[in-house]
Amino acid sequence: MAPDRASEAPPPLSDNETDEATVGRYKLAAARAAAELVQDGMRVGLGTGSTVAYLLAALGERADELGRARCVATSPATAQIARELGLHVHGLDEVGELDIAIDGADQVARDGWLVKGGGGAHTREKIVAAAAERFVVIVSAEKLRARVGPPVPLEVLRFGVQRTLLAIGDAQLRAAHASPDGNLIADYTGPVQDARRLAERLSATPGVVEHGLFAPEMVSEIVVAGADGVRRRAGGKPTA
Repeated sequence: MAPDRASEAPPPLSDNETDEATVGRYKLAAARAAAELVQDGMRVGLGTGSTVAYLLAALGERADELGRARCVATSPATAQIARELGLHVHGLDEVGELDIAIDGADQVARDGWLVKGGGGAHTREKIVAAAAERFVVIVSAEKLRARVGPPVPLEVLRFGVQRTLLAIGDAQLRAAHASPDGNLIADYTGPVQDARRLAERLSATPGVVEHGLFAPEMVSEIVVAGADGVRRRAGGKPTA
């Protein structure tokens, strides 16, 4: 991956801010930096999760300016918030190829692999990312890892789910949690010695709809916000 490129730093933190508040400010900084990439008339993929909530707020502030932008949401929750903020939300098949998709991540490894799906929407998120000419990931610095590890979210069919989990090994269902399309959400909890090989094995397991491992070549850019400001890292996706 290309070296980090630093931009503006968030304002200094006060002594009475909690760790949670600090992380929130980093998420806001990353989201605002990515929101600046969205222009009027673009076809925009919107991810799901707490960092994307900051992105939606930043885009909502520019709703009038972005009046011709067409957005595709990866979850009903994202779609509802986007509409309430004045953004125009459409189906992916209606919009077609996207100019840009912006989403968060649960883990970002040094080699560019991502783990996504903490919110259970990783199948839709992967479809939207693949449909975008440019896929930008926004994270706060605590999401960075030397390498990805468990848990790796899984979307699995209800039919024969116990057989599916047995075939995977080291996997367990999340309690009372379903994907936006009504499938079950589980987590692979075993070792991740080779992310690509694990991704291939999970994809080949009958009953697995999709897993939360995102390959480096899907990602155009990673925007990371931390104590040293906002940094941009090139992903592994070839540029046009």
